[in-house]
Amino acid sequence: MLDLEKLLDGFTPPRPYTAEAAADAPPAPGVHVVLDAGSVVYAGYTSNLRNRLRQHLTGNRGSSVLHDQVARLLDSPDEAATAEDVAAWLGRRELRWLETDDPKPAKEDLVRALQPCFNRQIPKPR
Repeated sequence: MLDLEKLLDGFTPPRPYTAEAAADAPPAPGVHVVLDAGSVVYAGYTSNLRNRLRQHLTGNRGSSVLHDQVARLLDSPDEAATAEDVAAWLGRRELRWLETDDPKPAKEDLVRALQPCFNRQIPKPR
């Protein structure tokens, strides 16, 4: 069985995924995860954590895989989910991040180990 805390060693403590949390993130490279009820549902990496976390919250379906995947989850047969709907859904989830100069391998390791539901592709083993 996977030890999630071991995989997330060095990450910030979990906090609600809000605009305030995104604003607190450093403008530095890193890996970020979104948790739902303690399970990682998305892992991503970026060269600027603050900008990317804001983009997931306030962007659009074309600007963020996470935004698009959450919007698809929230879409109804009669109406497409709005950016506000996505931000509200994310605000009820938790966010953690880890600053690192080489975030891509860390993100790939997390996705391979956890297979989060909002990550579309599982990287091949190195």
